Amino acid sequence: MDFKFKLECSLKTSADATKAEDVIGEYIDEANNTILTKGAPEGQGAKVTAWNVEGDRIKLTIESGRHVRVHDALLRMRKPLAGKLGKGFKIGIRGIEVDSYTIEVPSEKELPQMKIPYVSEMKYEDCTIRLELDVDEAAMSNRVPDRILSLMEDKIEQQSYGGKTEHWHILWQSEPKEHKFTEDPTKAMMEAGWLKRGASRGQWIHGPQSTRMFRTFEKIVLEELLEPLGYREMIFPKLVPWEVWQKSGHAKGVYPEIYYVCPPKTRDPEFWEEVIDHYKVTHEVPTSLIKEKIGDPIGGMCYAQCPPFWTYLQGETIPTDEFPLKVFDRSGTSHRYESGGIHGMERVDEFHRIEILWVGTKQQVLDAASRLHDRYMHIFNEILDLEWRKAWVTPWFMAQEGLTGVSEQTEAGTTDYEAVLPYRGEDGEWLEFQNVSVNGNKYPSGFNVKCQSGEELWSGCSGVGLERWASAFFAQKGLDPENWPEEFRKRAGEIPQGISFL
Repeated sequence: MDFKFKLECSLKTSADATKAEDVIGEYIDEANNTILTKGAPEGQGAKVTAWNVEGDRIKLTIESGRHVRVHDALLRMRKPLAGKLGKGFKIGIRGIEVDSYTIEVPSEKELPQMKIPYVSEMKYEDCTIRLELDVDEAAMSNRVPDRILSLMEDKIEQQSYGGKTEHWHILWQSEPKEHKFTEDPTKAMMEAGWLKRGASRGQWIHGPQSTRMFRTFEKIVLEELLEPLGYREMIFPKLVPWEVWQKSGHAKGVYPEIYYVCPPKTRDPEFWEEVIDHYKVTHEVPTSLIKEKIGDPIGGMCYAQCPPFWTYLQGETIPTDEFPLKVFDRSGTSHRYESGGIHGMERVDEFHRIEILWVGTKQQVLDAASRLHDRYMHIFNEILDLEWRKAWVTPWFMAQEGLTGVSEQTEAGTTDYEAVLPYRGEDGEWLEFQNVSVNGNKYPSGFNVKCQSGEELWSGCSGVGLERWASAFFAQKGLDPENWPEEFRKRAGEIPQGISFL
C-alpha cells in the first residue's frame, strides 16, 4: 500500500531562534539526505518540505511514506538540532506543538464512519482514506500513529476477507447416508422432556436423559482420543482478566461477544443498603442503582477456553523433554453473547466444551494435530456413524497477518468439521461441530514461553462442543436408541428416567 504522511508542527525553543536560521537551514538540508533516509529504500525516506523560524518557534512541514514516518523523522531530528542550537546559541528545545497530522491510506472501498482514538476526522475520496489526527508529542513518542495505521490496515483487510466461504476448501467428505429422523433435535428433546430452556438468554437445563448423552460424548472423547494420545487433565480459570486477552490477541475485537465481569466497589453492607431496601419494598431488582455501585469491568467470562491456560506457562522456560505438552480442560461452561436468533442447542450463550491444547516444536504440533484428525475420523465414522465433512479455513487472526486465501497446505490454520442436518433440507446449511487449529507461535510468543533448547514453540487447540456434537448426532439419528449406531448405544447404556410433571 502507498501510504502518505504529512506533519505540520513547531519546535518550541527557549529563546528567539531567528539568529540561528542559517544553522537550522543547513541542518535540515543535511537531515533530508542522511538521518531522514536511514533504513528506507532509495527515494522513500522522510523529507522536510517547508520550514521557517517565527520567534521562539521553528515551524516544520514533514512528508513521508511508510518507511520513515513523519513522527519518527521529527524525533530523529530533535536531539541533534538541539545540540547545535545549544552549543552555538545557548538555545534549548522545550517541546513540540502539532498543528496538523494527516495520513492517507489507499483503499478500494470506503469504510463506514467510526470513532477511532486520536482521529478527529476521516474522509474517503479517490480511493483514499484521509485521516486527520489529533495527537501531541506524547502520543507520537508512544507510537500512536503507527497503531492507528495498523488498525486501518486491519479494517481494510477485514473488508477483503469477507465470509468464511471465501476461505473454505473441502478436504474430505463421507458418503451420503440415509437418515430416518428429519426433525429439529432440540425441539424433539424438549418435547421428550430431555431439556428445558434456562432462565438466561441462550441457556439450557439438561435433564437426566440429555445429561447422560453429554457424559457419553465425554466418555468417548476420553477413552478414544485423550487417554490414548496421552493428554493430561487440568482446570483452567473461567473468569478471564484483560491482561490475558491482551496477550492472547482477543482484546483486539472480543468486545461484542463477551459477558463482562464487574466487581462490587465494596462489600460493606451499608454501601448496599439502598439496593437491598429497594428490593424489599418493590420486589424489583434496581439495576440502575447497582450500576452505580459496581466497579469497572475486570474482564469477562470464559469466551475461548484456552487463553487462561497460558498464564500457567507465562514467562517460563520449559525443559525440552516436556514437549509435546498435551493437556485438556472440561471444568466449566464457556459464555459467548451470540448475535441473531438463539435457535437451539447448536447456538447458545452458555455451552459445555472440552478444550484440548498442545504445545511443542513446529513438527510436534503438526504431528499432534494429525493424530487428532485420525482419532476424530475414527469416532465420527466408527462410533457416531455421522454424515460429515472437513474443510480447511483461514481463521481471522491469520487474515490479520496477511495470510488470507492461502491454500490448505498452509501449516498454520484451522480445519472445521461439519455435519449435515436433515431437518434443514437437502440444500440446508451444514453445522460446524468440531475444529482443529494449529495456531503457529501466536500464543507462546504472546505469553513469552520458551523451550530450553531455544527452538521456536508452536501450539494448537481443539474444542469439543458437547451441544454441537449432540445437535449433529441427534439431528441425524433421533432420540430412539433403536436408530443409534451399536457402538454409541453400547457406551450410552439405558436412557435414565426423566423427571415427570403434572
